[in-house]
Amino acid sequence: MHDDRSITEHRLRRVLKERIKPAVHSRTVPLEIGRWEAPGEPVPVADGLAAPYGPCAIGETWGPAWGTTWFKVTGTVPADWAGRTVEAVLDLGFDRMMPGFQCEGLVHRADGGEVKALNPYNDWVRVADSAAGGEQVEWYVEAASNPVLVDHSATYEGDRQTSGDQPLYRLARMDLAVFETEVWELVQDLEVLHDLMTQLGETDARRYEILRAVDAALDAVDLGDVPGTAAAARARLSGVLAAPARASAHRISAVGHAHIDSAWLWPLRETVRKVSRTTSNMVNLMDEHPEFVFAMSQAQQLDWIKTHRPELFERIKKKIADGQFVPVGGMWVESDTNMVGGEAMARQFLYGKKFFLDEFGIETRNVWLPDSFGYTAAMPQIVKLSGSKWFLTQKICWSQVNAFPHHTFWWEGIDGTRVFTHFPPVDTYNSDLGGAQLAHAAANYREKGRGSRSLVPFGWGDGGGGPTREHLARARRQRDLEGSPRVEIERPDAFFEKAHAEYADAPVWAGELYLELHRGTYTSQAKTKQGNRHSESLLREAESWAASAAVRVPGYGYPYEDLERIWKTVLLHQFHDILPGSSIAWVHREARATYARVREELRGITSAAQSALAGEGAEELVFNCAPHARRGVPAGGAGVPRAAAGQQPVTVEERHGGGHVLANGRLLVEIDGRGLLVSAYDLEARREALAPGRAANLLQIHPDFPNMWDAWDIDAFYRNSVTDLVGLDALEVAQAGPDAVTVRVSRSFGRSKAVQSITLRAGARTVDMVTEVDWHETEKFLKAAFPLDVKADRSASETQFGHVYRATHTNTSWEAAKFEICAHRWIHVEEPGWGTAILNDSTYGHDVTRDVRPDGGQTTTVRLSLLRAPRYPDPETDQGGHTLRFSLAPGAEIADAVREGHALNLPERVVRGAAPVAPLLSVDNDAVVVEAVKLAEDRGGDVIVRLYESLGGRATASLTADFRIAEACETDLLERPLPGPAVSAPAADGAVALTLRPFQIVTVRLRRA
Repeated sequence: MHDDRSITEHRLRRVLKERIKPAVHSRTVPLEIGRWEAPGEPVPVADGLAAPYGPCAIGETWGPAWGTTWFKVTGTVPADWAGRTVEAVLDLGFDRMMPGFQCEGLVHRADGGEVKALNPYNDWVRVADSAAGGEQVEWYVEAASNPVLVDHSATYEGDRQTSGDQPLYRLARMDLAVFETEVWELVQDLEVLHDLMTQLGETDARRYEILRAVDAALDAVDLGDVPGTAAAARARLSGVLAAPARASAHRISAVGHAHIDSAWLWPLRETVRKVSRTTSNMVNLMDEHPEFVFAMSQAQQLDWIKTHRPELFERIKKKIADGQFVPVGGMWVESDTNMVGGEAMARQFLYGKKFFLDEFGIETRNVWLPDSFGYTAAMPQIVKLSGSKWFLTQKICWSQVNAFPHHTFWWEGIDGTRVFTHFPPVDTYNSDLGGAQLAHAAANYREKGRGSRSLVPFGWGDGGGGPTREHLARARRQRDLEGSPRVEIERPDAFFEKAHAEYADAPVWAGELYLELHRGTYTSQAKTKQGNRHSESLLREAESWAASAAVRVPGYGYPYEDLERIWKTVLLHQFHDILPGSSIAWVHREARATYARVREELRGITSAAQSALAGEGAEELVFNCAPHARRGVPAGGAGVPRAAAGQQPVTVEERHGGGHVLANGRLLVEIDGRGLLVSAYDLEARREALAPGRAANLLQIHPDFPNMWDAWDIDAFYRNSVTDLVGLDALEVAQAGPDAVTVRVSRSFGRSKAVQSITLRAGARTVDMVTEVDWHETEKFLKAAFPLDVKADRSASETQFGHVYRATHTNTSWEAAKFEICAHRWIHVEEPGWGTAILNDSTYGHDVTRDVRPDGGQTTTVRLSLLRAPRYPDPETDQGGHTLRFSLAPGAEIADAVREGHALNLPERVVRGAAPVAPLLSVDNDAVVVEAVKLAEDRGGDVIVRLYESLGGRATASLTADFRIAEACETDLLERPLPGPAVSAPAADGAVALTLRPFQIVTVRLRRA
């Protein structure tokens, strides 16, 4: 037989595009259109309905960036359409290739009720399944003219304050039309068969069987009367569509999904509308398709619907009760996991799962994080303590170098906890259920021979939209189709139950899930990151002192509602495009303002609680919220009188050859004539911290122009060019006293300036640096380098509730790919017997490299990533003034790094009062760190204490409360009792014995007597 395959395939593509698809909507009549431009920000629906509408015509332009245009559409169904299915086609000027990234609309009835949303793949609205003729149509379309910002070029359209006022869109179509059901079904038949056919091998008989059936079907189509011949064409396809799949076919659990970034190329206020538009369509689709299941994560997004669209929220609640609408994830938002602090990660689950329980009575069991930029090794334990049991991610498939070896596996965290994890081999969280993607999922699946199933999240996403009726048609046709994986729409939990039962002995991956991409997100938008870190610290203080006051001071009311509201605000801003710095300018401008408000409110709560505790008086009291003693302050963070220093005074002398020498009896620090740190000598260990001939606290600048994702990425080649910033404007002793000496260094470079204050304090084991940068560079990367005389094959970086080790060498491609790493408050390198830590108050990005010197010694260089200046999606990223704090701790062990890291991030507060305040709680083992002290969420007055073992070893400790305890028990993160041996009953003196394994998190509930 002659090979006419390409001819038939080309015929199919053209006939589908030019004849069959246009015939889905026939016999059109135009609707009458009016328009009204909403001034400024979006208005309530009632205002849109009551607005004065002017005339409008197809072809008119509309919508400046971030504007809202209301269209009123009216019309009458023709009488001769009686008995036909009628739809309106409302095309706002969509680009079909970019769902979720452009204009969108929400259709309202005249009474304000929602009808459905409009987007490029949902430009229709059903008028009648069987028209009577004469039906009146009156709808109001709330159309958002969001600019298209996906081309990765610098643009000022990402903020309403700097965007243009020219119209972005042109109204394309607003008609009533007859919906030709049989034609639409023919389109679905042909698209599924075309996609399947092109995925089969060119020698596969099944491919040719489909080809001949398609050829016959096209012969049956009269191109002049597609609606009249569609049924005949479909009949010729029925045989190939009925052939069942092979017994060994891969099994796909298809889960409806609409990944909606809570902010990214749109501001938070637009996400509020995006989630309403998407979920409105989803509940409509559920009404029409009872088999449809839709999973939605992010409690915050459902809370927005509850607040802004209560009638829609009630519809969603009903669908949740019916089992079609499925809350997943258990977190307040799909947060970043690299930089979020430990307690904040716990609160993501506390407030997320609590919302789902309170509103829907549902305990979510799976953690749904498809798009975050890598996953902390602390996550498995946090997942388990939240009451969840499964984890799903997708983003690891984006790694540049190494292909992740598993799709279904056990993920083991730093404490040894394992969670059953799935990484969908379809390699997208926005699947269209097309043949190419399903074939890829089956071929790519790495568990062949042991497992047989994978999950596919389907639906338009990123900017929302979700599944469409076309997606469901594909799922129906591929449920049991020869040559295709078997597709079944089902709930995520059903997939995980089956996958776990089939493959309970799946392989284990231990440690973090490091994404070999988007490493620049540890640094971009420094003020957003600083706002997050400072807010986490201030929340710790506010809760701790408020809890102390609530227990101790009669009449003091614990600010439950205020603290919960602030926590949720901070959690929202930990979303994986806000905290990582990868959103438009508008998002980060608002974030800076939000963090400023949070700071002032938390300071007010803290001050009120401390004043209540201190009472009226003039005595200076020191309140310490760090989990370790300072200046005689007991662990647990209490207020005590300011003690005399009792240490050697700090001295300063001129250094031979220029500069200054500082000493405090513990450290001897030399700053040379360039203002660089050239010696940090540990007097007790008689050991120099810095590599011979090298300078520390050295600012370095690199070009920073990654291959694609500007705010997200740094590519390794940035290191090929570096400039040491050694030019000096001024060098002076700014402060000299027995308690502290500060040397100030000023430098200019490019269009920027840096002023560094280097301080040595009495009794301190750290050299503290405050770097003030007026940053006006473009596409540059600023680092601070510390070359250390330490032979270290690995570094330790603080992460949530512990730390992770990473190699400093590049023996394998896996290690080489980690050329930029994330650390929280500290990073530590050591050789047996001696080490050094670098501490920070708001920096996350670091790199660690090693070199062997001519003298045979090894230099391990730790660098902090301070600032970047990418141009997309915010062309003004990081421009302006910054204050960054970091410290060098020579001779530090990991325990010292933990202690000093908390001390830097939780400064002491001085308050005047009547008398010392005893600690509310104390722990007698510094390895056991108190992470949070608060009152219980149920408002019953119990005290909640969260602790963890911080050094990576076993620990026992006594937790002693300065109030009478009736009962102590261990709880999960939602403060529900857990069985287990970690917590003993209170002893006669009120002490609670704790036993912790390495890095174990323990939450203790103390019921007050």
